[in-house]
Amino acid sequence: MSKKLTKRTEDYSKWYNELVVKADLAENSAVRGCMVIKPYGYAIWENMQAELDRMFKETGHQNAYFPLFVPKSLFEAEEKNAEGFAKECAVVTHYRLQNDPDNPGKLRVDPEAKLEEELVVRPTSEAIIWSTYKGWIQSYRDLPLLINQWANVVRWEMRTRLFLRTAEFLWQEGHTAHVTKIEAVTEAKQMQDVYAEFAENFMAMPVVKGAKSESERFAGAEETYTIEALMQDGKALQAGTSHFLGQNFAKAFDVKYTSKEGKQEYVWATSWGVSTRLIGGLIMTHSDDFGLVLPPKLAPIQVAIVPIYKNEEQLDAISEKVNEIVKDLRKKGISVKFDDRDTFRPGAKFAEYELKGVPVRMAIGARDIENNTVEVARRDTLEKQTVSQDGIVDFIDVLLTEIQDNLFNRAIEFRKEHTTEVTTFDEFKKAIKNKGGFVLAHWDGTAETEDRIKEYTKATIRCIPNDAEMENGVCVLTGKPSTKRVLFAKSY
Repeated sequence: MSKKLTKRTEDYSKWYNELVVKADLAENSAVRGCMVIKPYGYAIWENMQAELDRMFKETGHQNAYFPLFVPKSLFEAEEKNAEGFAKECAVVTHYRLQNDPDNPGKLRVDPEAKLEEELVVRPTSEAIIWSTYKGWIQSYRDLPLLINQWANVVRWEMRTRLFLRTAEFLWQEGHTAHVTKIEAVTEAKQMQDVYAEFAENFMAMPVVKGAKSESERFAGAEETYTIEALMQDGKALQAGTSHFLGQNFAKAFDVKYTSKEGKQEYVWATSWGVSTRLIGGLIMTHSDDFGLVLPPKLAPIQVAIVPIYKNEEQLDAISEKVNEIVKDLRKKGISVKFDDRDTFRPGAKFAEYELKGVPVRMAIGARDIENNTVEVARRDTLEKQTVSQDGIVDFIDVLLTEIQDNLFNRAIEFRKEHTTEVTTFDEFKKAIKNKGGFVLAHWDGTAETEDRIKEYTKATIRCIPNDAEMENGVCVLTGKPSTKRVLFAKSY
């Protein structure tokens, strides 16, 4: 199966699209621009959800759910937000169908069923949530309000790619309200840290934490904090964002609280989110020409065991031993699949688990039963070794940690090799065109210069890194003074 994949060096985009489908993660649906997430792909998302949800709750957040539909008047209450998303909105105008008198057996929109007010299918939920918060927040005692929602959203994209950009996608969105500006900014930065910890510790995907330039901020935000990851084709992926919204939404929806001093004050707000786009990032960070490579902490199946036998008697003996191993692995919290299907040969099973990125594959045959051994293959390096069955569970436990660490270190090394500091615009253009990856360069801080660089090179400012060192320099394009380098790249 894996041999049919287009090589990354031949056509990276085609390789990605083929891999998503062949590895059984997702497929295009009957609805243009929307995807069907298949069980194996959804299992990865469930693992992501579980870890993120735990991290959110550990930082004091609670889950709630808000409507899919937003009345147009609410949506347009915060002007910058409405303007920013207006071109991507799907809008419900009618509430009923009827039989079409001119086309028997067909339906049409009932012209008499026009809504009094159009409903926007949520591209993001600030409007409906802040209109709700007005009734929830009365006093400083009601704050902070720390709410997260797991939901779907719709942003009407014309050019789509599975997981990376679809008209409908799954995500979580946090929406919080605070007494002071300092509390809200601290919250937004905390969630940026949570996203970075998840990306690096679970996805094994290194990220750069930073702030967006003004033109790249979320519509309606005063500050947007981001985590930026580098994919194998040298393009950046915005993997998660956290926004300090100031009092913009509080004022738009008149959300006030009574302070300890008895004064009426507007609350301070944040919002933050990550989506199923993370699955695309996971694929493009680690996978190879043979298929998926999944970090053990998020792999739906961490260990696959394939029996090799000639008859039922051998299978029975192998199964007896394997069932012991499976039981002990599961006691350690390791997900394992014993693949004793008789409809596929061992070679086909090996190819399937290689394609699906299962971190560890074990093969055990009649001779292994005699020798008290098992063959262990690791997906990240494709190395095989014969190991004693004694202590095999502890061996696998350690090996999974090794694989997780190796994937992260490998991605870090790739990022180092594909990060370039430049001082002139000629160097900038050469780095973007020939090498790709991240380019660190001085910028004069103006949107005009940012737009011109994007026009000339298609590279954008991914972020102003949190750890950017203060240094005197000059903008690569205009020669105007600059005090720190910012991160440029072409992006998804």
